[in-house]
Amino acid sequence: MSKERVLVVDDEQLNLLIIEGFLEQEDVELEMHSDPLAAWASLVATDSNFSLVVLDRMMPELDGIELLRRMKQETRFSDIPVIMQTAAASPDQVREGLEAGAYYYLTKPYEPEALISIVRVAMDDRRARSQLRSRAARLEEAQKLIASVEYRFVTMEDISSLVPVLAGMCPVPDVAAPGLSDLMVNAVEHGNLGVTYQEKSRLKWEGDWEAEIARRLVLPQFADRVATIRLERKSDSVVFTISDQGNGFEWDKFLSFDPDRAFDPNGRGIAMAKMMSFSTLEYHGKGNVVVASIDL
Repeated sequence: MSKERVLVVDDEQLNLLIIEGFLEQEDVELEMHSDPLAAWASLVATDSNFSLVVLDRMMPELDGIELLRRMKQETRFSDIPVIMQTAAASPDQVREGLEAGAYYYLTKPYEPEALISIVRVAMDDRRARSQLRSRAARLEEAQKLIASVEYRFVTMEDISSLVPVLAGMCPVPDVAAPGLSDLMVNAVEHGNLGVTYQEKSRLKWEGDWEAEIARRLVLPQFADRVATIRLERKSDSVVFTISDQGNGFEWDKFLSFDPDRAFDPNGRGIAMAKMMSFSTLEYHGKGNVVVASIDL
């Protein structure tokens, strides 16, 4: 199996060497560019097939924000995660990057562990989304016959099984799948299992998130909790209602990308779901019920 390819763009040759050293033990193939125009030419080449881009913000001729905007204008690059490395970390500068599509941030200078962790998180997210899209597309035709259905789910494995089935009932399964997954994972981890935002950030950095989810699922206080997802097909939309048995959360903080959370490895799922997967997305009450719709 060939290694996943990572494009690294930084106009400082020393920075490229540092990044290469940080990532030399990772199972990836690095392509390094100090010229952003050359990097863009490599990216648009027919057989580029990059899985991730590590991008410096401040560069001559073509800065990182403009290169990122070019990427997001091309459908074939829309699911490639971009890690923006920058010394420009004011809220307005971060917000500009988030709006352009940089959902992973690193502030220079950073430790090797920070780069390695965020690279792993970004690539894991992309792999999971790609797998969900592929499985959802295969089930699309058969699922269109269902008018309404409700499922119960408890584990991450349940979610992986259900998302392709549910997305297959939507107009574009590969667009719906990532958003459904994000909302359902949120219902289990933050809802039923009570994982806080800060705890998930730490677990993601340390690589212990999956083990902690498995541990909590068998604890007495959580073992009987279930979440549900109900789908209703209407004349003009498909509506999903997801409920959990947790204590809710301050959902209004997560409906948009917040510059204060840009440097965390988590916290962007709900905003991405609202922006990319659904026509409408609304949380109700204390936050343990979310209703998301997709126009037909």
